[in-house]
Amino acid sequence: MKTLLKNAREKKGLKTREVAQLLKIDQALISKFENGSRRPTKEQISKLASLLDIDFETLMIAWLKEKILYEIGDDNLALQAMSMVREEIENSYKISKRIISKNLQSILDEIDTMKKQLDSFREFDSFRIAQALELEYTFESNRIEGNTLTLRETDLVINEGLTISGKSMREHLEAINHVEAIGYIKQLMERNFPFNERELLSIHNLILRGIIPEDAGRYRRVQVMIKGSSHMPPQPYMVPKEMEDYFIWYDENKNKLHPIILAAEMHERLVTIHPFIDGNGRTSRLVMNLILLQNGYVIANIKGDYESRMRYYQSLENAQTSGNKEDFLLFIANIEKECLERYLDIIRP
Repeated sequence: MKTLLKNAREKKGLKTREVAQLLKIDQALISKFENGSRRPTKEQISKLASLLDIDFETLMIAWLKEKILYEIGDDNLALQAMSMVREEIENSYKISKRIISKNLQSILDEIDTMKKQLDSFREFDSFRIAQALELEYTFESNRIEGNTLTLRETDLVINEGLTISGKSMREHLEAINHVEAIGYIKQLMERNFPFNERELLSIHNLILRGIIPEDAGRYRRVQVMIKGSSHMPPQPYMVPKEMEDYFIWYDENKNKLHPIILAAEMHERLVTIHPFIDGNGRTSRLVMNLILLQNGYVIANIKGDYESRMRYYQSLENAQTSGNKEDFLLFIANIEKECLERYLDIIRP
């Protein structure tokens, strides 16, 4: 691991002092990490992987290997112990794989079948189709949050630059900002940029730009309540640690979970932390759709009509209060399935 860290730092053209400053730790620690006299913590591994553009799993495996060797040394019972540990880990993995219900797995299988069809029709994609669907996504995502612009009015604001009489400036900005945020996540996807805290804050900054500028791209500093929900988000002093754990969880699971499950989990976990004073819902849905786009799926557009909104909120409430995420995972999977079906109907020759 020490060679891996040093090579990655030098490839990035960074000095140990610069890495230490970015990680907010002592410079001597970086040197110790690189000469093997000190091991980073699990949290530091996640930050180092992101900062130095090292594959998280590669770095994590190297870290675990050194940790295990340090703990067991050359004890003659080590191999027997390792065999038992391997068996327990494999059993635990099998149990975790069974968490997905048959119903959910069936929908995921249908989605993946449709995705294969979509991949074979990619040549029929067009900018106009994407633009129309992204307009609908902006309209519905804002409607969920109470924006009263119609689909036609949203189009006029975004594509014609018109001001709609009787509608607030905030509603106009919500439409404009959301379209720009979609453009931003598409850039991240196309350039294969990793999703990390910096990108999350940039997405949120776009959502609240010109609306609440002092809080755009910043974690909240006050306690909040979610209207109509019994879930109480964590206190503001807990938010930075919660968000650190959020990204650690993402790094650990991004290559293990089905992309639909990963996207839904990242949405639910973010909106449950509720790290921002406003814009949590829109930002969470954009994060979900960034992950879907990165994995070749289409935007999951949750409708903003009363019935859809209530099903969405209720499934979130169940996940937040009971810890049972099945309803929410099924809800998102069904939304993605519907959106894939529609997309295929549009582009299928």
